[in-house]
Amino acid sequence: MNHQINRRQALFGAGALTVTVLMPGVTARAQTIGLDKRPPLDARKLASYISIDQNGGATAYYGKMDMGQGTDTGVAQMVAEELDLPAERVSIVMGDTALTLNQGGASSSNGISAGGVTLRNAAAEARRLLVQLAAQRLGVAEGDLKVENGVIIAINDSAKKVSYGELIGGRWFDAEVEWNGEKGNTLAIKTIAKLKDPKDYKVIGTSAPRRDVAGKINGTQDFVSDVRLPGMLHGRMVLPPVAGASPVSVDESSIKSIPGVQIVREKAFLAVVAPKEWDAVKAADILKVTWSDVKPPFPEQKELYNHIRAAKPVASGGANTNIKEPEKVDAAFKAADRIIEATYEWPFQSHASMGPACSVVDYQPNGVTRVWTGSQKPHYTADGVAAILGLKPDQVRGIWLPGPGSYGRNDAGDAAAAAAVMSKAVGKPVRFQSMRNEGTGWDPKAPASVHTVRAGLDKEGKIVAWHFHSKGFDRLDVNSNESFPGHTLAGQLIGAPLKPGHTYGTPSESYRFPVKQQTWDVVAPFLASMSPLRTSHLRDPLGPEIHFANESFMDEVAFATKTDPIEFRLRYVSDARDQELIKAAAEKAGWQKRTAARRVQTGDLATGQGIGYSTRAGTRVAVIAEVEVNMKTGRVRGKRFVVSHDCGIIINPQLLTQTIEGNILQAFSRSLFEEVKFDTRNVTSVDWEGYPILEIGDAPATVEVVLLNRPNQRPTGAGEGAMRPVVAAVANAIYDATGVRLRQGPFTPDRLRAGLA
Repeated sequence: MNHQINRRQALFGAGALTVTVLMPGVTARAQTIGLDKRPPLDARKLASYISIDQNGGATAYYGKMDMGQGTDTGVAQMVAEELDLPAERVSIVMGDTALTLNQGGASSSNGISAGGVTLRNAAAEARRLLVQLAAQRLGVAEGDLKVENGVIIAINDSAKKVSYGELIGGRWFDAEVEWNGEKGNTLAIKTIAKLKDPKDYKVIGTSAPRRDVAGKINGTQDFVSDVRLPGMLHGRMVLPPVAGASPVSVDESSIKSIPGVQIVREKAFLAVVAPKEWDAVKAADILKVTWSDVKPPFPEQKELYNHIRAAKPVASGGANTNIKEPEKVDAAFKAADRIIEATYEWPFQSHASMGPACSVVDYQPNGVTRVWTGSQKPHYTADGVAAILGLKPDQVRGIWLPGPGSYGRNDAGDAAAAAAVMSKAVGKPVRFQSMRNEGTGWDPKAPASVHTVRAGLDKEGKIVAWHFHSKGFDRLDVNSNESFPGHTLAGQLIGAPLKPGHTYGTPSESYRFPVKQQTWDVVAPFLASMSPLRTSHLRDPLGPEIHFANESFMDEVAFATKTDPIEFRLRYVSDARDQELIKAAAEKAGWQKRTAARRVQTGDLATGQGIGYSTRAGTRVAVIAEVEVNMKTGRVRGKRFVVSHDCGIIINPQLLTQTIEGNILQAFSRSLFEEVKFDTRNVTSVDWEGYPILEIGDAPATVEVVLLNRPNQRPTGAGEGAMRPVVAAVANAIYDATGVRLRQGPFTPDRLRAGLA
């Protein structure tokens, strides 16, 4: 059974925190392996990835973490498979920089495909070494041994057996692996051991249950906001009413009635700390500040897309182009008998996590500084805190605990940086938590963008030239990890140098056209620093908006040539797996061929079907959305989503299905509701009324998933792939229902009514 230590017991059992304290995710069984005697972390050492406890169970050390999708369960299954153990006898230690190597955190949908594969390789090597030890102890050739539930048995004499625990339990592996020399997402190892053949799987492919559900339902799961330390103070930032303004003067007497309150000020960074949280909240609210007189940095919201169109690019690029000479693109379009073109617009979007971010930092200049964070990348959080405090990376320990949400670069990294500045200033542990309006108003945003697509057709209606172009704000104005102070709000406020990424992206699919070009431009931010419209990654960075344009346009061209959208895609998709994928979705959805919008309507309600398809890092997804549109109110509801999904080998079908369902819900919310609003001074959509998200009553009636399992293919990830095609599928379904082509998101009732008019 997987016993989890209560975090409060871990924190206060000895009266104070120490480096060897076990945090949530470290099981009681894992204590028996002596973490306090663990060899230093080294990517070349097998002990850095896996250990065997005295009872013969295994613990894997995972430099990523689960963000609510059950990734830790899947990794446990991969390790269990190679060790011939039941999954429940494998513990996963994750998200603690003192106990795990930097495997990139939760990132790029590669929790299984990269992090899990690395630990699976380590488990296979551990099994090989254990069998080798058993052969020596039992006097039996390795080839004459088998393993059952962690016990190594002689095939011809069952009396000869020895368990993993008897062989090495409680001690550390003293063996090396071949490391590729990289850290983060690309960290990988090679071992002598060979992985199991799929025909021999016992654990992989089964639906082991998630490990976090009971704790969350019963209220026993501890979150980062629960952390309390002796002598800890509570902090709140004081942010400007006009983005870009700095404090000129602060009236300290305005909060003198609040006991124990202190003001922290460093350049443009302004905060208050107090022994009681509510006192910090009150102090931040009533503190009198004179702000610098700055010009409002933003245009009127209605000018957003005109600004993007007119702005001079600061960077340009392209990918997946099957020609090298741009003049051939121009020539192909000039030779075309017909050209179709359309432009699509997408807004800034917020993470709008279910609660504002929280972090606790205990600054110890002569010891180990600890940072508790809900960030999905605690190794990078620790690096960033070290940099902002002027410490060496090995002087900071990052400890991950579940937060209110993430899936990209939300405000969790900003919270850690802010807490670090405050803790250093006051010399005590500081717990920093934003208010709702700050979390939604000042978190990094997904960038707004404009996408233009052109297709050149010959006389038969076949595509002879294709050009996709995106123009928008930088997808890495602040990086998706917070290892560099200039990528955090607090870092920018104290004057850390900036490092914008100046990059964007292009569609990912297997369409093949005679001439195909995909390009992008990045424009400068409205405000270079200290901006509530800083842009970075939101779940599946740029995927929904890019493929909204690409897949909507595929439908537009299909109908312009009087071709069914499914048939049209199959004509140009070049990958056989993608062909199978699209066909599987169409069959499951009961797709009815059409060459124009069907406009099926009963009373005020019209229904329609639409498809979206895309790939992501080897994962292939096709989504068919069925929606219902109220022709009077313009309200769109999801009736049915059918998803066909191919991510290589499937580790856990149930968790994969649930992950896909989560993708659909979040992408549907972004399709219909989510749009950051701002005026010339600041972001104005700072609560659930101003920034609504999908509610229970808006959820699709059904989500049906077709899993295409590829046991002999590597896993390619599922955390984000199903996000991509949803917006386009919804837009195409709305068109099928109403004949209205929406080219600007989200698809609000006002926009739909305007189209209907």
